[in-house]
Amino acid sequence: MLFVFIIVGIIPLYLFSYVLLNNYKEKAVGDRFNQMQNQIIMLSNLMLPTGYLTLADVPEIDAEINRVAEFYQGRIVVVNNNLNIVEDTYGLYDENKYLVSKEVIQCFNGNSSKVHDTENNYLILTQPIIHTTEEQKVVVGAIVMNSSTKDIQSTLVSMEQRASIFILAITMFIVIFAIYFSSKLTKPLTKVVSSIDHLTEGYLDEEVSIKGYYEIEKISDSFNKMISRMQKIENTRQEFVSNVSHELKTPITSIKVLAESLLMQEDVPVEVYREFLIDINKEIERENEIINDLLSLVKLNKTAGDMNISSININELLEQILKRLRPLAKKQSIEMVYESFRPVIAEVDEVKLSLAMTNLIENAIKYNVPDGWVRVSLNADHKYFYIKVSDSGIGIPEDVQDLIFERFYRVDKARSRESGGTGLGLAITKNVIQMHRGAIKVYSVEGEGTTFNVRIPLNYIAQS
Repeated sequence: MLFVFIIVGIIPLYLFSYVLLNNYKEKAVGDRFNQMQNQIIMLSNLMLPTGYLTLADVPEIDAEINRVAEFYQGRIVVVNNNLNIVEDTYGLYDENKYLVSKEVIQCFNGNSSKVHDTENNYLILTQPIIHTTEEQKVVVGAIVMNSSTKDIQSTLVSMEQRASIFILAITMFIVIFAIYFSSKLTKPLTKVVSSIDHLTEGYLDEEVSIKGYYEIEKISDSFNKMISRMQKIENTRQEFVSNVSHELKTPITSIKVLAESLLMQEDVPVEVYREFLIDINKEIERENEIINDLLSLVKLNKTAGDMNISSININELLEQILKRLRPLAKKQSIEMVYESFRPVIAEVDEVKLSLAMTNLIENAIKYNVPDGWVRVSLNADHKYFYIKVSDSGIGIPEDVQDLIFERFYRVDKARSRESGGTGLGLAITKNVIQMHRGAIKVYSVEGEGTTFNVRIPLNYIAQS
């Protein structure tokens, strides 16, 4: 983060300074060339009417040429149309000398030439002297003008020095600010890291409270939610282990008590033996039921690779389940109603989905009221199919509706034992639905009834 602050803050500053100085240099050179061109035009206008280019001696023009050359700290050479040197402010050539160069030759073709000699800090402008008449324009000579750029270079060096000082000051400020801000920004994250380390060591009772930026506070809140969820999972795990131990131990204890009662009595009548053995058999069946449900949970906790997916007619599947459960409903005088809005073919694991739906419908029957009803409906759209299981039963208190899918959780423990439930049915149902990438929701009012809504994709979505 410190590196990013420095890169983002300093590199643009250096680029801006470079572009600014480069633009100044280009503009200063361009302006100097324009000034030189104006001076050449002015000198040309003085020369043409006086015949100066025919080697006439005009002191006033000589003086003006020398003044311009001195002002620009350079040199001016005037050439006529015979390439004969008319004037040289350096005095290196006389009237018997000629100046033949590519730039001068181009001038007689009507083209001017600009050269920037960066090595010697000079600008060289070669400009034609054009005599304009009513009929045509004739090049009658050329002026080669040199100008020193030492003043431009001096100004540029001064600007570079000031820019360097400014950049250095800004760089120091950015570095100090970056160190301060990055440390301030990452300090709260250090607390999160420390809390994660404690969490890794098994301490689930610590929460993180970080005040500062909105995003950091959101991280703190999310982390605390994660800790809360992990605490809940840990409590559920411990409760699950405790419940498993209790549930498995209860039938064994009952069997042991019954067996000891028989052993403690002598000459026990056959009827008593039979009664005790019937009770022992019930407890063994209960133990077997609990173990089978636990094994189902273990199997459901495996990967989705254990899913046996095939295209199933959901309408027929629900009809078969209802057919199996109607005797149980009839025994308790429960009316069962099935509504199918359209034929539904879906990719599901038939065995697992049948187990889940059986649990839901069987619960609706078991936890109902005498002469009550159970309604099962099936519907679908282009993406999902929906199963609704409603009953007129005892309902579920609102404060425990989030807990009914936990393993071994029972709303009414006494009634659950009477009905033979193990407390694992809804946990199994939820696992099955989640393995199909579906969802289940419960709506219930205590004393009025319960509705379970199940949504499952028509096409199986494999877990990645």
